[in-house]
Amino acid sequence: MKRLPPLNWLRAFEASARALSFTAAAQELSMTQSAVSQQIKSLENAIGRPLFVRRVRGLELTDAGRGYLPTVQAAFAMLEESTRVLTDRKEPDMLELHVNLSFAKFWLSPRLGRFMDQFPWVQLNVVTSIWPEERQSDSADVEIVFGLGKWESRVGKRLTHDSIFPVCSPEVGARIQRLDDLLRQRLFDLPGTLQSWDSWLEAYPAKSRVARPLVHRTSTWALSLEWAQNGLGVVLAHDTVANDLIRAGRLVRPLAFALPMKEAYYLIAPEGNQAHPAAQAFKTWLQQEMKANP
Repeated sequence: MKRLPPLNWLRAFEASARALSFTAAAQELSMTQSAVSQQIKSLENAIGRPLFVRRVRGLELTDAGRGYLPTVQAAFAMLEESTRVLTDRKEPDMLELHVNLSFAKFWLSPRLGRFMDQFPWVQLNVVTSIWPEERQSDSADVEIVFGLGKWESRVGKRLTHDSIFPVCSPEVGARIQRLDDLLRQRLFDLPGTLQSWDSWLEAYPAKSRVARPLVHRTSTWALSLEWAQNGLGVVLAHDTVANDLIRAGRLVRPLAFALPMKEAYYLIAPEGNQAHPAAQAFKTWLQQEMKANP
């Protein structure tokens, strides 16, 4: 992997791009104008393309500069927020929860009010991600991640034992009586999961003469299940993300066959006295809630 440019180069770029002036950026950063200009030149050399057009009356961002600026600003905003969280917290009533996005949207959100009612003294700070590798953070009190249960030195407690199965809107479901009908619909799936439409179709008891359609992919069930509710096609989903939508009548299972899921949602949290009160309260509530309201 290529090394990132030094942060001071990126800070000089961000300030200059906002002001469209090396002079104004220098004043903001307490540097000389020549130092800012040199750092920008070094950054451009490292990237291999110009970020600014130098004009007599000021600066203008190139296409590359305009494309790069939002990423740099978002990165600094994330660093500032994470630093603020680290410096402001660890009070016993603060809970920083890092949670898989689909779990948060489809399972946690409909039930979170019960936790808040039971523990009104807990202040939540919830950070979402799709894959556990996106946000490994020492600042998290509790994590809920998706995978096989072990990530480097972190081992999780398994929360779910789901199956995978097709879901779609009631309107699309009315057109599906057997496998051939399903394969005439658009199919949606996620890349990066261990089991896909190929896995489900290979395990299905009956075979079809209908050619398999193209499978459209998105990185999260939060989006693919939205597509399914909008009647765009059939999504391969699992109990944790789909059951509440099925109970509400927004999705149906057009075929009953389900395949045991290899991956699961896992809880990563300190044990015993290592967990502070807010983390312990959430951990206990979560496990009780999953038993009572799966």
